[in-house]
Amino acid sequence: MTMAAELVAALTARGWTLGIAESLTGGALAAEIVSVPGASATLLGGVVAYATPVKASLLGVDAALLEEHGPVHPLVAEQMADGVRDAVSVAGRPADIGLSTTGIAGPDSPDGQPVGTVHIGVATPLRARAFSLRLDGDRASIRAQTVDAAIEKLLEEIRE
Repeated sequence: MTMAAELVAALTARGWTLGIAESLTGGALAAEIVSVPGASATLLGGVVAYATPVKASLLGVDAALLEEHGPVHPLVAEQMADGVRDAVSVAGRPADIGLSTTGIAGPDSPDGQPVGTVHIGVATPLRARAFSLRLDGDRASIRAQTVDAAIEKLLEEIRE
């Protein structure tokens, strides 16, 4: 069983819904989860907020935070994960879980942070957390590793 299939099964078994907010992964995380038959039982939707202003306007990330630190920051990941829960609300009910990715896949860094700097956000009704990673490889590899890491971190959170 793939990690994505394991995640879909775990969320479905709990009756939990999921919203995904992506930056550097550009939809690859949602695509990985949607590749699992039955994903529609849990995945409400996703937002690709690639441009920094979209993180504020659509996901509710604090504009002052973005201005001060830029889009690649642990608090941005947390706020993206929390904001996507509302962005994919159905009938006024937010997603139970929000999952987000932000980082620098390369080949260059627009703000001086090392290529491979990645932050994954996980938000539940009780808390939002960020997981910071430093990944190696080319652009495609960093993006693929981020998808795997996001699924793995969410599985760990669910199991806690």
